[in-house]
Amino acid sequence: MKKTKNTKKVKTTTKKIVADTPCCSGSSCSWTIYIYWFIILFFIAATFYIIGRSQEFLHPTSPNVVVTEESLMQPDDYITNAKEKLVAGNIDEAIIDLNAAIDKNASSNLYALRGEAYMQTGNYQNALTDFDSAIEMDGMNAIAFYDRSLLNTRLENYEEALKDINNALAAQSMKPADILTMRNLYAKRGQLNLWLKNWQGAIADYTNSLARSEGSISASVYAERAEAYTAIGEYENAINDYTSAVRVISEQIQAAPSQELREEQSSNAMSYFEKSAALNLNLGNKEAAKSDLESAFAIAVALNDEESSNRIQNLINDLN
Repeated sequence: MKKTKNTKKVKTTTKKIVADTPCCSGSSCSWTIYIYWFIILFFIAATFYIIGRSQEFLHPTSPNVVVTEESLMQPDDYITNAKEKLVAGNIDEAIIDLNAAIDKNASSNLYALRGEAYMQTGNYQNALTDFDSAIEMDGMNAIAFYDRSLLNTRLENYEEALKDINNALAAQSMKPADILTMRNLYAKRGQLNLWLKNWQGAIADYTNSLARSEGSISASVYAERAEAYTAIGEYENAINDYTSAVRVISEQIQAAPSQELREEQSSNAMSYFEKSAALNLNLGNKEAAKSDLESAFAIAVALNDEESSNRIQNLINDLN
C-alpha cells in the first residue's frame, strides 16, 4: 500500500513542473512571435513615414514636377552662361539665360545686360524697355544710362542721348561702375555735342576726356576735337590735333589685335593727313600741306588703295 501512495505523489509533482514551464512549441507560441515582429516592423515603418513627411513639409515637391539641371541652376549660373554666350556671339541663347536669371532674381544690372543683348539683335523696343526698367530699379546705374544713350544715338534721338550721358556722368561720379571710365563718358558726350553743333561744348568734353588718367587715349578724340576747332576757325589747333591723332595711331597700331584693325587705323591716319593738308593750305602753309599729302600718299600705297593714291597724287601735282 505504501508503494502505491508514493507512485501517486510522483505523478502529482510531475504535473506541477509541466504546468510551470512556458510553452516553447505549438501554434500559440508561433502566433506570439508573429505579433512581436509585427509590432517592431510597424514602429519602423511609422518612423520612416514620419521622417518622410517632415522632409516633404520642409521641401515640398509636387509629384508632377520633374527636377532638372536647369531648375537647380542659380541666377549667377545663368548670368555666367549668358556673358559667355554674348562674347561668343550667341545672342539669342544669351537672352534665354538672362530671361531665366531675371525670373529667379531680377536686378537693375540684369535688365541692363539683357537690354544690351536686345540692342545687338536690333530689337530696339525691347532694349529700351529693359534700360527703362534698369533705371527705374536703380536711378544711379551708370551703365544703364550709358546704354540707353547709345540706343538713343542709334535712333538719332541726340537730345535724349545727351540727357542720358549727363546722367551717366553724374551716376559714375557717385557710384562708379568698373566697366565704365570718365574718359570714355566725356568722349561720348563730346561726340554728341559735336553732332549737335555745340562746338565749344564738344571741345570742352574732349579736353576733359584727354585730361583723365584712366584708360587709353583714342585717336578719334583728337580727330573729333580737330573737327570742332575747324568749325570755329581755329585751324592751327585743329592741325595740332590731327598730328596728335596720327601720333597715337603710330604708337598703337602694332598692338592692334588684327590685320583688319591695323588697316582701318592706317586708313584713318591717311584721312587725318589729308584734312591737315587742307587746313595748312587755308593758312598758306603750302610746304606743310605738301608734306601731309605725301604722308597720306605713302599710306595709300601701303594699303594698295589705288583710288586714294591716284587722287592724292593729283593733289600733290597741283601743288607742284
